[in-house]
This record gives sequence, C-alpha cells and structure tokens, in this order.
Amino acid sequence: MASDETRTDGAHSEQGLGSRAPEFIKARRVLHLSWQVGVFVVGLAVVGAGIVMLPLPGPGWVVIFGGMAIWATEFVWAQIVLRWTKRKVTEAAQRALDPRVRRRNIILTTIGLVIIAVIGGVYVWKFGIVMPWKIEDQ
Repeated sequence: MASDETRTDGAHSEQGLGSRAPEFIKARRVLHLSWQVGVFVVGLAVVGAGIVMLPLPGPGWVVIFGGMAIWATEFVWAQIVLRWTKRKVTEAAQRALDPRVRRRNIILTTIGLVIIAVIGGVYVWKFGIVMPWKIEDQ
C-alpha cells in the first residue's frame, strides 16, 4: 500500500503499511529476512517482559504496546493492530471527557470510597487496631 493511498473512510493514512527497514536491507532477501527475525525476537522479548509485568509491579501495558510498536516497524499485522488500538484509546479518552461520564465516574468513585470507609470503620469498631510492634509474645 502506498503512503498516499486512502483508507476506506477517505482519510489519508499517516504512513503506508509495510517494512520500514532501510533500503539496502530490503534489497537483499536474506538480510531482510534476518532483519525481520531480529525485529520479531526483540519485539517478543519486550512483549514477554510486559506480560510478566502485568501481575508484578511495573508498567505492563505500556511495555506490551512498546513491543507492538517494535513489531509494527516491520510487520503489517502489528501496524494494523497498533492503529486499531490507538483509535480505540482515543475514542475512550474522548468518552471519558464527556461531562456526564465524568460526573458518573466521580459519583461511583465517591460511593465506592464511602463503602470502603464504612467497612473499615466497622472493622476497627469491632476488632480495634493492633499495631504489629505491640503484639505480645505468647
């Protein structure tokens, strides 16, 4: 697909799909194939690290999208997935800025915090607070 080709909605795509490898690499089939393998392995390592960070401390989703961006430098399928993801994130951000949605989110957050405070208060009233350094040996 050429970079000037239009999408189905009539807008110009920001950049054409396909490999962004330097021309001297694309000109040699074996070199281009090894370039693609290298990009895939590096992207896989980054995505794998992001997946590990999901349950552990760390910016898991950011790292996963970084790995997808690495793959998108060489693979059309990753470019399509990344464009779809960017579009969905932009749409979600615009919806989140809607005053009605913001008001609803603030109300739900407030209700959630009140419920947590009530549960915490009931727990402290019933069991009290025992600091770990005041526990007596038995």
